[in-house]
Amino acid sequence: MRTRFRVNGKDVEVDVEPRRLLVSVLRDELGLTGTHVGCDTTNCGACTILVNGDAVKSCTMLAVQADGAEITTVEGLAGDDALHPVQQAFVEKHGLQCGFCTPGMVVTACWLLSKRTDWTDPELRRHLTGNLCRCTGYKNIIESVMRAQELLNGGHREGQ
Repeated sequence: MRTRFRVNGKDVEVDVEPRRLLVSVLRDELGLTGTHVGCDTTNCGACTILVNGDAVKSCTMLAVQADGAEITTVEGLAGDDALHPVQQAFVEKHGLQCGFCTPGMVVTACWLLSKRTDWTDPELRRHLTGNLCRCTGYKNIIESVMRAQELLNGGHREGQ
């Protein structure tokens, strides 16, 4: 089935079987391997992307359902010359360990911060429960998202 969508600012047209998952098409057909496959059951969040501005777990969305959609993967967040503020904050605050959950965490954080930039620690913990990290206690992840809020609210980068 011919499916068209826009990924990270580029128009894409692919032939896909109707039963093919969006995460597989992104990774295998388009080479966007930043979107990770963790559980195939929406439990881990490693495959989170933005579809028309909303956070979606791409392991349970069919590629044909994305027809006509605007998709952003972790690869599409950074600008040409700088990291997205969330990516920058994850670097500054060491918000990753093995890196497997990181793309989903970063995309989910971007989605949350597109809604508002005054989240509290408990609110962030609650909203990130759909993204599992098996390496950390989430302390640095939460600190990273809090730092991203500062950056988005005009805060200065550390060291400047």
